[in-house]
Amino acid sequence: MELCILVGLVLIVVGFFATGRRAVTLLAFGLALVGLATLDLSIREHFAGFRSHTTLLAGAAGVGSGTVLFALGLLGPVAPLVLAVVVFALAWWGLRRTFRRRAGGLSFRA
Repeated sequence: MELCILVGLVLIVVGFFATGRRAVTLLAFGLALVGLATLDLSIREHFAGFRSHTTLLAGAAGVGSGTVLFALGLLGPVAPLVLAVVVFALAWWGLRRTFRRRAGGLSFRA
């Protein structure tokens, strides 16, 4: 996982200094790699009861669901935002309950 973050950071730096379509591709893959590796770490820490990443994980679920609905383009521009907010709220509630169970009753651990 640390290697994925390192490779992603290298891609971002190389993409920053590249030109044309290659720069966009390198930046996109670098950001995606760093984001996915960070999300993986957050999921493992949260469900182990080590650190609470409730807001980050709920935000990822909300943005992901809103993005999918926006990409489909079936219900207009407001529906993806409404769906993202609803998914965020439900995911936040469920993730907070899960962390409390895993952390022995604590709702926050820094």
